[in-house]
Amino acid sequence: MTKINVRLPIGKQPAIKIVAMPKDANAGGSIFGGWIMSQIDIAGAVPALERAQGKIVTVAVNSIEFHEPIFIGDLISCYAEVIKTGCTSITIKVEVYAERYLSNRQTVKVTEAELIYVALDENRKPRKLPDLGTEQ
Repeated sequence: MTKINVRLPIGKQPAIKIVAMPKDANAGGSIFGGWIMSQIDIAGAVPALERAQGKIVTVAVNSIEFHEPIFIGDLISCYAEVIKTGCTSITIKVEVYAERYLSNRQTVKVTEAELIYVALDENRKPRKLPDLGTEQ
């Protein structure tokens, strides 16, 4: 069961924020699931790019769960963090919150997902992730 009026993650900044627009609505009147999937991929790419210190590509969506609909005018915040790394891969968790009715700020966790990105070299082949603390 999804909790209404949850708090946004404390001490974290969203990877992206965007307002859901009428052009993104589906025939049912809520925001098209493909639109939010696109926003999740963009948000997940932010910490993946930072960790890889270079080019990446999305290789898998391990899971995606839609808990609540998103409506036109909702302010969407996507929080993304690295949860695991491999030799060339980076697993990212993305949590999506909608702030509805901006006058009284009802916050709802609407979606969460887990994605895998792979670091690429100049030939678009997988490359080893740099050691943490290594500058390129």
